[in-house]
This record gives sequence, structure tokens and C-alpha cells, in this order.
Amino acid sequence: MIILASASPRRRELLERVGVAIEVVPAGVDETPHAGEDPLAYVSRIAAAKAAALAARHPARWVLAADTTVTIDGEILGKAETPAEAAAMLRRLAGRTHQVITGFAIAGPRQLVRTATSDVDVIVLDEGQIADYVASDEWRGKAGAYAIQGIAAAFVRGVRGSVTNIIGLPLVEVLEALREVGAPGAQLAKGIAS
Repeated sequence: MIILASASPRRRELLERVGVAIEVVPAGVDETPHAGEDPLAYVSRIAAAKAAALAARHPARWVLAADTTVTIDGEILGKAETPAEAAAMLRRLAGRTHQVITGFAIAGPRQLVRTATSDVDVIVLDEGQIADYVASDEWRGKAGAYAIQGIAAAFVRGVRGSVTNIIGLPLVEVLEALREVGAPGAQLAKGIAS
């Protein structure tokens, strides 16, 4: 059984859906970006810190950790704190292409840190659409203030790259990495992801 260093119900659901046995143990690390930090470096650093924190507490176990962010114009858009901040993020994404980047780390007898990037094309949104979406509260706890697996799917014209990455975990890439390091449970999903 693999420790998933994340409180994200979406990551847990994705892994369980393909048969990976996990135990959820949130890592509780500071996820504040450093000043001027590159989005790829940021998600890699946070994922590695989460994995290392739990590996130190559970040295005989495999740990999988991940961090996902939305980026546009090289800037990290984390989780909105207020409805006004969510609306501002949606205005910024509207009518443009942005990137969703997930860093994931595996710690155990072997370690690795990798990233996956997906491009997301968002339609032009009017203020009514933005207000209605913000009122739905679906944006809460979501990087970039939207959830592609929910109502916001109606705003996405196209995706290039992993859709599950946008949800929070690039499933194919993670399963390949788990098999590469020989972590248990990845074999259960081998036929599904191959």
C-alpha cells in the first residue's frame, strides 16, 4: 500500500479508480511560492517536500506526493481565498490558453520527482458567467479557481496533454513512474495504463 501525501479527494479517487491501494496521510507542508519562483520549480519543490516529510515519518513505506498549479504569463495562480479573487482569476483565464502543471514525487527505496504540463483553452467568459460560477462555490480549494471535472468543463474549449493532470494528478505518468521504481500496487493498474 502506498501513502498518498495529499488531502485531495480527487487524487485519491483517481488512484483508487485504477486499482492503486493507498493510505491517505496529508503532509502539511508550507505551500507558499518563493518570490519569483518558476511554476515548474515550485510544483517540483512542493511535491518533493511533501514526499520527504512523510518518508521521514514512514521510512519503510512508499510515498507519493503531488502539487498542482495553474500558470498564465509565467505567474502561479494558486487557490483563490475570496470570491473576488476567484472572479479575478477567471477573468484572467477567459479567452486564453493557460497551463496546468503538476509536480509529483515518489519516495521510498528509490526516489524521483517529475512534472506534467497540460494546456487548457478557455472560452471568452462574460461577467454573468463568471458571477454564476463564483456563486457555485466550486472554485474553492482549486488552483486557478476552477474545476474541469465540474461545472467549469463548460468553459474549456480544448486541452492538450493529460486531462487527469488538470484534475490534480497525471495518472498515466504517475502509474509509469510507480512501475519504474517498483512500488507496490502499480502492477494492479498495469493493464489499464499500458
